[in-house]
Amino acid sequence: MPSSYTANLGVEKIGSGEQAGTWGTTTNLNLDIIDRAVNGVGAITLSGTSHTLTTTDGALSEGGNKVLVLGGSPSGTNTITISPNDQDKMYFVHNNSGQTATFTQGSGGNVSIPDGSKGLIFADGAGSGAKVTDLLDGFAFGGTKVTSTAAELNLMDGGTSAGTTAVAASDGIVTNDGGTMRQTTAATFSTYFNANLVTVPSAITSSSATLTPSAAQSIYQKVDTSSNNVALTLAIGSLAIGQYIIVDKTSSSNTLTISYPSNSQGVSLGSSASFAIAINQNGSVFTFIESIKF
Repeated sequence: MPSSYTANLGVEKIGSGEQAGTWGTTTNLNLDIIDRAVNGVGAITLSGTSHTLTTTDGALSEGGNKVLVLGGSPSGTNTITISPNDQDKMYFVHNNSGQTATFTQGSGGNVSIPDGSKGLIFADGAGSGAKVTDLLDGFAFGGTKVTSTAAELNLMDGGTSAGTTAVAASDGIVTNDGGTMRQTTAATFSTYFNANLVTVPSAITSSSATLTPSAAQSIYQKVDTSSNNVALTLAIGSLAIGQYIIVDKTSSSNTLTISYPSNSQGVSLGSSASFAIAINQNGSVFTFIESIKF
């Protein structure tokens, strides 16, 4: 029986009684072909816009490598045809060619690998209708298929291309929930921010007190004057310019005097005025707005 070749690597199967005295040479070549198929790294030089990646029976050929490092100077997108079209192939690809590389074997489908990218592909060897598939397209973690596009993943990785898409209450926002990434609605964030926009300390009842914000957060402060007059001194503290302190005099009894320590100026709220806003004007001075509600 004459020699034949394996379907995918082109390894020579020596026929019974064949190659007397030379079978060792053939066997060593076969081992080299297998070695290249398992761990071989081939530098593929591309030019123009097409290249044929050939695996030749019984010979060391560039199509027999496991890893393909694409280089050269192609003039545009380079179509690489895996030949022959009836061999199953799997390749790790590193494209350093300066152009997109498109792998094809038949009419069933192709895979394009952009310049500077890496890919893991296989060709099904189905003849004229053969298909090349990207094994990293639709991979899964823990049984869950990843459906994100490359552009979406790049955004999560710190992409800087911002659009102007309007935000709706039902839109999802990704947040780190104690180390677990989750998605919640914009409406949920809005509720949280509105509820925590202003600090609400306990009501002040003593006749003299100083309020110094310890964080850059506006404050809503109740003051109970039902038992005595209250002198409240406001300090800028950690407030940012434009942030404010709302002072709510909760009783029509007695007087609330509000001032700030730089010059003790401020406002006095008697029985008819019980609400004031102190706005951090420039980082050192408050502007007061008084309101009447009794």
